[in-house]
Amino acid sequence: MSLVTASGLVKRYGSYTALNGVDFEISGGITGLLGANGAGKTTVLGMIIGLHRADDGALRVLGQDPWSAGAAVRERLGYSPEHHTLPPDVKASDFVRHIAELHGMPKEEANTRSSDALWLVGLGEERFRPMGTMSTGQRQRVKLAQAIAHDPQLILLDEPTDGLDPVQRDAMLELIKNVSTEFGIDVILSSHLLDEVEAICDGVVIIGEGVTLASGALDELRGTGATAVVMDIDGGDPEVEAVRAALANRGMVVSVLGRRLTVEGDDEAVFDVARDACVDAGVGISRLSRRRLSLEDVFLERLG
Repeated sequence: MSLVTASGLVKRYGSYTALNGVDFEISGGITGLLGANGAGKTTVLGMIIGLHRADDGALRVLGQDPWSAGAAVRERLGYSPEHHTLPPDVKASDFVRHIAELHGMPKEEANTRSSDALWLVGLGEERFRPMGTMSTGQRQRVKLAQAIAHDPQLILLDEPTDGLDPVQRDAMLELIKNVSTEFGIDVILSSHLLDEVEAICDGVVIIGEGVTLASGALDELRGTGATAVVMDIDGGDPEVEAVRAALANRGMVVSVLGRRLTVEGDDEAVFDVARDACVDAGVGISRLSRRRLSLEDVFLERLG
């Protein structure tokens, strides 16, 4: 079942159009909501949790309209906002317990879940500290803890690595991945950082200028437009030049980087031509495969 489905989604704020016909479908696992700052990612998250009403189009979250059935939808969602503004005098354990109670959990159970969630995110020893005394990295973990404490089906994380150094960022991404895989919680991760989406996400929705630029499984998107074959050969500069010349004689467009040759073309015949060129040049091949696009390649290609 699709977790979230958007069709022709439009959202305006006065004369400004934030979303202008967004379409996507999100299934299980970890999905990256990707776009530049100001692309409309936070607006999409706000609409998913029922904070904003669509001006046009349709949005279904867990099978329901999040605007008309907001309370029922939010019971099954967890949300971690982008901002770090948490009540400074409140203990982390009290804050997480309070959010769990807002989701309908009894006080005693919410207290237990608060402690469990904070231990899970690595703040067991610090759970009774006021949040004003915590670092940015610790506050990000508190926000993750309150998003998962009530055992939601889906969590929405808005820029969960904002303000973290590279080591903290990698640790947070690994934590999010573990939460999803070990506890079966689906995740929508909003980010403007291509590499962190590519590191842990199964699917991606790319938004730009208020419209959907691409959406789908990450492997499928990276497979589109891969119109070249990559070949690593054995040997040095003489062998590289011999293979390049053999390919050029066959009318192929070739680029060279070290011992790697990239041969333009997207049909199976390119593999045969590349292999035959190496045979003619008497050079061995250590790798021969279709070029795999990075998420950055896909992003830039869709932006035009």
